[in-house]
Amino acid sequence: MLYSKIEGQGQPLIILHGFLGMSDNWKTLGVQYAENGFEVHLLDLRNHGRSLHADEFTYEVMVQDVVEYCAEKNLVKIDVIGHSMGGKVAMLLAATHSDLVNKLIVADIGPKFYPQHHQEILAGLSAVDFSAQPSRADVEDILTPYIKDAGTRQFLMKSLYWKSPEQLAFRFNLAVFNQNLEAIGKPLASDLIFDKPTLFIRGGASSYVLDSDFEMIQQHFPKVVVETVPKAGHWLHAENPKLFYEWSTSFLRQ
Repeated sequence: MLYSKIEGQGQPLIILHGFLGMSDNWKTLGVQYAENGFEVHLLDLRNHGRSLHADEFTYEVMVQDVVEYCAEKNLVKIDVIGHSMGGKVAMLLAATHSDLVNKLIVADIGPKFYPQHHQEILAGLSAVDFSAQPSRADVEDILTPYIKDAGTRQFLMKSLYWKSPEQLAFRFNLAVFNQNLEAIGKPLASDLIFDKPTLFIRGGASSYVLDSDFEMIQQHFPKVVVETVPKAGHWLHAENPKLFYEWSTSFLRQ
């Protein structure tokens, strides 16, 4: 069973975080959606946050986790928002379970193949030896040579928690990520189509969704609209939450 935080009442809205993230990344926006008439389910995907740790880590099993979660919660017609890796899960979920998904929003990721590009981040995370009982400041010092961007370091350190009174740990399953990194870049199968309202929102300063990707996106999602958040990077929902919220809510309310 996936760990979730549920806010509000109304139309069910599932929100799926990105790689190395967790439900807390969407807490602020989740509350806003809940205040606007949605029953918001902020999920921790497997091997992330407080959800199960398992050796199997593919988009197919992550989709099945979400399907089983919806069955357990008696959710029959859901809207879905997915960012980055969560966007890939959302795309596959919508295309293979269109009876379950009403509307789809994908944040700064496309259906195409992405080459591995998290190696340096994983190397930095793997360099942390928790048996030495480092403090939070120590962990950041270890990460800094590998991960120069302070915002990325702070994002990763949100997954730190006190495993015991003396020892920190990461909530995500780093060992499984190191073994299955290629799974994150897997494309959506070419024959999969979701023929319901779809919104792609990309960051104007991000390279994840290019103009040249639009044709492929439309092949998979014939009823797609693509919007671009000016000057925003890959974490567009955190960099410009106001615009992301306005566009997503307007789309969901149509």
